[in-house]
Formats: sequence, structure tokens, C-alpha cells
Amino acid sequence: MSHDQQHPHRSEPPTAAAVVQLNHTAVYAGDRHLSAEFIAAILGLEIGAPFGPFLPVDLGNGVTLDYYEKRDEPIQPQHYAFLVPDAQFDTMIARLEAVGVTYYADPRHTEPGRINRLFGGRGAYFDDPDGHNMEIMTRPYARP
Repeated sequence: MSHDQQHPHRSEPPTAAAVVQLNHTAVYAGDRHLSAEFIAAILGLEIGAPFGPFLPVDLGNGVTLDYYEKRDEPIQPQHYAFLVPDAQFDTMIARLEAVGVTYYADPRHTEPGRINRLFGGRGAYFDDPDGHNMEIMTRPYARP
């Protein structure tokens, strides 16, 4: 008797891809307060209470950026992309301009002061205080 015949009312469990979600990630920073405050201000988010050595910034989809101070070696820049509401995009660009941070249309930062219009949305790249390449975009990338 096969497994399905033994338990005819059981359905197949969901695939791992259907249930695995990113919950949090550590973001290395020379000054966790400065970097967490920077991204929270640009994105219009709040900083949470410190959790051990981490300073969390909660995103709208249940993912937390846990800022972790790392002063013993240089910060290796990473890329973080944020899907943002179209109605908030101009406000975020204005916040970057207000604090004197240059934004770019491309990830290599060769088109300053410009945005892109990928996949029918709008997007821009900018550096955080530690050199992480941050991206805001209003439409997710269309993947094959």
C-alpha cells in the first residue's frame, strides 16, 4: 500500500519555497545608530528597541534589518533593495536631497540625480553611511 493510500485525506506539504521567508538580516555598520537612523529616515520607518547588540529597523513585510556595529575591520558593502509604495517614492527622493545624499539611476552610480523606470516603475540607488548600495523601487523586477 502506498503512502497516499494509507492516508488518503493528507495533502502534500507545501514546498520549502512556499513557506521559507527571510525574517531578519544583520547589516554591519560603523555606527549602528547613525546607519539605522539614516535608512529609517529615508524610508519613513521607525527604529525598534535595541535587541542585544542589534538595533532593528522593521520593514513592512515582517523582515527586520538588524544593524550591528562592527568597528574592528572595514565594512564590506552589500546591496539592499526596498520595494516601496509609488506614492512615497518622491518623498524618499526629497529626503535624500534634503540630507545631501546623491541618488543614481543605476547600481554603478554613473547617472547621478536621475531615477530609472525599470519594469514600469521608478527606482534609484544611493549609498548609506557605510557604503552599502541601497535601492528603492516601486515595481519588483520581472524575472523569467
